[in-house]
Amino acid sequence: MKTADTIKVLSALAQESRLAIFRLLVEQGPEGLPVGMIGERLGLPNATLSFHLKELLHAGLVTSRQSGRFIYYAPVISAIDELVDYLTENCCVGSGGTCAPAPAAKRPAAVKRGTKA
Repeated sequence: MKTADTIKVLSALAQESRLAIFRLLVEQGPEGLPVGMIGERLGLPNATLSFHLKELLHAGLVTSRQSGRFIYYAPVISAIDELVDYLTENCCVGSGGTCAPAPAAKRPAAVKRGTKA
């Protein structure tokens, strides 16, 4: 990833609504969600949602596809992978050591729908 692309991605995610949209789409997975459902789940009006989706699309963080009357947006996971690679490519170079990846934070086990945590 080039520096200009990195800045574009970070700028797109540096806004509360866009970050919420992207996180929702990541949770949903590669099939994505129709625009109306994204707006419903996040409580965003259509004009605002359209603007934010355009910004995410321009940054390469989401894709869109038409299916019948609906437009679906889905996350581009590889864009985030490339961002992380760019940000960590020179990790620990200055210390002469090698970096071991930090352990991922433990996430609570997925709660099945309809059950209490």
